[in-house]
Amino acid sequence: MLVFGVENQGGFFWSLLWSLDGPEADPTVWFREFDEEPIAEQEPLSGFLIQFSLFEASMSADYVALPRRLTAAQAARLTEALHLVPLRPFWPWAPTHFYVAPGLVVHVSSEDGEEFDVWAGASHRSALAPLADLPVDWIRFDG
Repeated sequence: MLVFGVENQGGFFWSLLWSLDGPEADPTVWFREFDEEPIAEQEPLSGFLIQFSLFEASMSADYVALPRRLTAAQAARLTEALHLVPLRPFWPWAPTHFYVAPGLVVHVSSEDGEEFDVWAGASHRSALAPLADLPVDWIRFDG
């Protein structure tokens, strides 16, 4: 396996099966935590790289909106005005969907389908403005 991505604390990583004998054009990406068996990501490398870029864009944004855990209804309301990125869920641990709007990337994940973690990252404070009036308990809101 060729490791090409490592979580910043070293807890898990992503890799590809690598062979010099006819490498795949769009290979499966494998997620692995510590000594666990690898799990295939749902998107091949091409889709995975889009997801990884969106995840990093939201996590490293200068302006963030981070609510406490949400219900399914609250998560749906928060994302209703955003565009769903049409890819299968990212990250086997907690399937994650991405939503976008101009200057804004939001990722929504859930381990159980009942409680949802949401992280919104924006390139400017004004991109968070549509979220300001939502009835959620914000841990951090930079808008």
